[in-house]
Amino acid sequence: MSTDQHAGLDWFKSSYSGTNGGDCVEVAAGLGVVYVRDTKAAGRGPVLRVGRGEWAAFVALAGE
Repeated sequence: MSTDQHAGLDWFKSSYSGTNGGDCVEVAAGLGVVYVRDTKAAGRGPVLRVGRGEWAAFVALAGE
C-alpha cells in the first residue's frame, strides 16, 4: 500500500510502548478496518490492515 492511502488517518501509539524508542506500535481506525504499523517506520514502512472484528478478537485475547 502506498502511504498516500493512509493520509488523514489518526494514528495512536500503544499505551504499552516505551518512551525510549523501543518496540512501538501504532493503530488507526478506518471504515471497517484497523491499520497497524511500526512507529519507527511510520510513513515509509509496511502497514497491516485487519478487519474490526478480527482486531477486537486479537485485543480480547491479548488482554487475557
